[in-house]
Amino acid sequence: MSDHAAAPIDTTIPPPAPAFAHHFDDAVQQHEASTLGIWVFLVTEIMFFGGLFLAYIEYRVEYPSVFAHASAELDFWLGTINTAVLLTSSLTMALAVRSAQTGKRRLLLICLVLTIVLGTTFLGIKGVEYAHKFEEHFVPGPGFQFPYADPRPAEIFFSLYFAMTGLHAVHMIIGVGLLGWLLVQARRGRFGPAYYTPVEVSGLYWHFVDIVWIFLYPLLYLIPRHY
Repeated sequence: MSDHAAAPIDTTIPPPAPAFAHHFDDAVQQHEASTLGIWVFLVTEIMFFGGLFLAYIEYRVEYPSVFAHASAELDFWLGTINTAVLLTSSLTMALAVRSAQTGKRRLLLICLVLTIVLGTTFLGIKGVEYAHKFEEHFVPGPGFQFPYADPRPAEIFFSLYFAMTGLHAVHMIIGVGLLGWLLVQARRGRFGPAYYTPVEVSGLYWHFVDIVWIFLYPLLYLIPRHY
């Protein structure tokens, strides 16, 4: 065999030198601080979304029949497909984190790309659903129309629907942007067993956004749709 035969491509990456900012004693301390920071941030996000959930529950209790009629106007299948898409993206994100921890660079890149594709798929489907609501005049404002029940509480329902799902979509867009940055850094070989904090922290954020949708889906699309 020729000495110049091509060697097999190694899909793993060697552990990079520990990287930490000057105000940390070591990489372990930086990792712990970053993890604590993201959890504190997520707690504030829980309180933020919690206010919207409480408002929705209060109005749903006050106008159960109208909210049920309005909920029936949402596209159950689009909501269900988007739920499956996000659950799958949580799996690929978890695999991305594990790949970074074990130094599997190629698998890390693949999982990040798949998660980005799934995230943008979710946003695309949500955009289609929003377009349908514009066509049906279910967008709160001067042009709002709802012939099936009292339009005022129905408008409250769709106001909360757009507020909660719109805020969730903004978080999804931010998450896709973070994953795009991770993808660039992963291609440069930045992450491995010695340094994977950005991937892990971004994974926690992504899972949080997915969990929020797991609560939005039944509240908006499932319980109850008819009275």
